[in-house]
Amino acid sequence: MSVRPFPTQRRHTLFFLDQIRDFAPVHLDTEVDASAIVAARAKAREDGRRHSVVAYVVHAAAGVLRKHPEANGAIQGRLDPTVATYDTVSAKVTLDRTLDGRRVVLATVIPGLEDATLDTVQDHLDRALADDPDTAERFAPIRALRALPWQEALDRFRAAAGLLERRPEITGTFSVTSLGHRAVDGFHSVGGTTVTLGVGRIAERPVVRDGAIVAAPVLRLSLTFDHRVIDGAEAADVLTEIKDALEAYPV
Repeated sequence: MSVRPFPTQRRHTLFFLDQIRDFAPVHLDTEVDASAIVAARAKAREDGRRHSVVAYVVHAAAGVLRKHPEANGAIQGRLDPTVATYDTVSAKVTLDRTLDGRRVVLATVIPGLEDATLDTVQDHLDRALADDPDTAERFAPIRALRALPWQEALDRFRAAAGLLERRPEITGTFSVTSLGHRAVDGFHSVGGTTVTLGVGRIAERPVVRDGAIVAAPVLRLSLTFDHRVIDGAEAADVLTEIKDALEAYPV
């Protein structure tokens, strides 16, 4: 057996998990007929563009959350809580990256999604993935946490994360996380926002069309919501509307 200090590269993840202890998660999931997404991605490649599945989910979800301001909000406090709803829509998207030699989860926040195009979403994701976590300004706050004494770093993280007015820029108004690059059909995650979407892989599965069973690409999509902020009926509406938007993507 070997015992070693907790890796500082993952300190931000530990602080984040501490921050969401009050979260009251409820999990929903659905299956999305991904035929429209697959066709749209193929057409984009023909035109010399690349759109990831995550970009489609972010773009579709942003359009839905504009119509559900309560789900596009946040809560603070336990005994005398306050709830904020936001005029802007922003998405926190998790990234599988390497920081100082250790594989970690990082995140980028895509702002202004109420007016964003699919290309705008993809451009942001491409830039975030191209940035070096060890040097890029985007990830400077994560590196700064590593340099501080443990308690000071935790206090600063809690202070920043606790400001409702800064949630859209720090944590986003909703979260998207994906493990679809591996053989993961579906999973549920808490992203620290009222709504978190979990994206699994697209796989050929049997579906019923016009009374016949056919093979089609299917995407498993989960939604975890904070029951302190919204109830199940609204969360179900949000997930269904995102599903409908993804299945109707224009080619």
